[in-house]
Amino acid sequence: MREDVASLDIRDVTANWVNAEVLARQIDDRIKALADLSDTPLFFGRLDYLHSPGADQAEGADGERFYIGRRHVHDADGDPMVIDWRAPVSQPFYRASRKNPMDVGLRRRFGYTGGELTAYEDEHLSDPAEAAATSKLLQQEIERPRVGPMRDIVATIQPEQDEIVRSGLSGTVCVQGGPGTGKTAVGLHRVAYLLYAHRDRLARTGTLVIGPNKSFLHYIEQVLPALGELTVQQATVDDLVAHVEVRGADDAAAAVVKGDARMAEVLRRAVYAHVTLPAEPVVVVRGSRRWRVPAYELEEIVRELLDRGIRYGAAREALPQRIAHAVLVQMERAGEAPDDRVQDAVARNTAVKAAVKAIWPPVDPAKLVLRLLSDADFLAAHSEGVLTEDERKTILWAKPVRSVKSARWSAADAVLIDEAADLVERTHSLGHVVLDEAQDLSPMQYRAVGRRCTTGSATVLGDLAQGTTPWATRTWEEALAHLGKSGGIIEELTAGFRVPTDVIAYASRLLPHIAPNLTPVASVRENPGFFEVRTGEGDADVVAACGELLRNEGSTGLIAADARVPALAEALTAAGLPYLAPGEETTAETRLTLVPASLAKGLEYDYVVLDEPQAVVDGEPDERTGLRRLYVSLTRAVSGLIITHTAPLPPQLA
Repeated sequence: MREDVASLDIRDVTANWVNAEVLARQIDDRIKALADLSDTPLFFGRLDYLHSPGADQAEGADGERFYIGRRHVHDADGDPMVIDWRAPVSQPFYRASRKNPMDVGLRRRFGYTGGELTAYEDEHLSDPAEAAATSKLLQQEIERPRVGPMRDIVATIQPEQDEIVRSGLSGTVCVQGGPGTGKTAVGLHRVAYLLYAHRDRLARTGTLVIGPNKSFLHYIEQVLPALGELTVQQATVDDLVAHVEVRGADDAAAAVVKGDARMAEVLRRAVYAHVTLPAEPVVVVRGSRRWRVPAYELEEIVRELLDRGIRYGAAREALPQRIAHAVLVQMERAGEAPDDRVQDAVARNTAVKAAVKAIWPPVDPAKLVLRLLSDADFLAAHSEGVLTEDERKTILWAKPVRSVKSARWSAADAVLIDEAADLVERTHSLGHVVLDEAQDLSPMQYRAVGRRCTTGSATVLGDLAQGTTPWATRTWEEALAHLGKSGGIIEELTAGFRVPTDVIAYASRLLPHIAPNLTPVASVRENPGFFEVRTGEGDADVVAACGELLRNEGSTGLIAADARVPALAEALTAAGLPYLAPGEETTAETRLTLVPASLAKGLEYDYVVLDEPQAVVDGEPDERTGLRRLYVSLTRAVSGLIITHTAPLPPQLA
């Protein structure tokens, strides 16, 4: 299929060089999408239908056989050999059961090792004599060692996950999922499904995946390309609002106030406070005639624009045309017959432009936020009844700043500027946005994301128990409201596929203290995993535990409180153990990653050494946030976990 595309000759089929360039780019993208993955099979399953799909079953039509894979594959004659996992005919591979066989006589799963077929497993779903059994191949695929970036899960999607993946484009879905429930994979596969089912629409409107940090985005960046989807953009929230260079940081109290949804009202007031009701008429001179628009009529025009609630910039662009229209009405009453060209000329008249500048001056979003944060009187005037006096003092800068460029903007400041920019000019909306690790976003950050999908839909993924910011999400209903998607559906995944039974049971001891209303994750893995808590005497014991786990196949992560990372890095180097930073890809030679606890969220390793749990808790501003950070760190292991400590363990783990 790839060679067929590469051999296409477009020299005689394009009308001009522009068409030729566009077609050549499309061909290049198609070739990239058809890239072969040496260790990834083209098919992983087979369905034998009792009757042909779509045929009248009463007529007893013979069934059909379909091979299911990550990509559609056809032969030299164009006949399908492998059916895309997203096609409707593939759905029973994930949903069919003995209770509801969906007209499937046989479901076959194939097992692969390094891209070579090594096993297969059959289920005769319509045979009442065959006993139900857990799929060994499914368990092996779920528990297969992880080296390198995140991979797709098309061979192991479970029924409850498939329902979310195949939900429609028009609705927003929020997925609450504990560690190892596959919520990130579900979100990415939902994007792949939507691109398959609504390709033309999403090709026009675009799709975006938003992650918590660059390390996380690097970890997941190969999933969609492996499924042939190359057009999905990836970004962090900070990337979306990068109107200014972020060089500073807020303390927790200031960040909480700046991230509060009430700041949107403060900004709205500050923006529209620039509008001044006219006190003087506008006099337009054209030739020997003078046309006068009185102040009261100008005021009516301005009030109408304000009442319509359109963007500040759009209203400012409409104002000269409205004034010009008032002049044209007078011209017509005087017997003239002006056309659109005359109206445009009047709108560009010097007197009209001067009036617009005085009534509706331009607003620079960054300068507006600069003034709010540095001018106490300006902030007080526009936050009256919204913020308290203490909250104003909390967010005011201690020293005045001269210019936008010299200001040490924080990440929360950039979000405020983005809000102000949207008040001035509408933010471009995409067709679908996936927001992962959403529990750590502030209300204002939710609003920033929501602006990117006002006319589209969203998939929101997260775990309330893993919220580690002072402004962490309290309920998903609140989050969806801030996102502008109050009608979104909330789904909960509680079956754990990644974290071993003993590990998730130990970590769940923290849930009553950090998220008492959540259902604990129930591991469905048959392998309980390796789990051990060790009392050590220093860094040498931590290094020894890493060396011990590296004797196993797969990746190893050493997770520690951020303050402990330099000492552990020195100890690893002294012991001759090479290590990587989060986001760097593991290799056969280097399979150990040193991970600060603050960056562990969303990552996973076959084996984990967790250093000093109490230090992880103490590294946060309050105990609840610290315990949540510890919960995240405890649940990064896929096959085994060793906890090493010299200080006493947190009492919540007792």
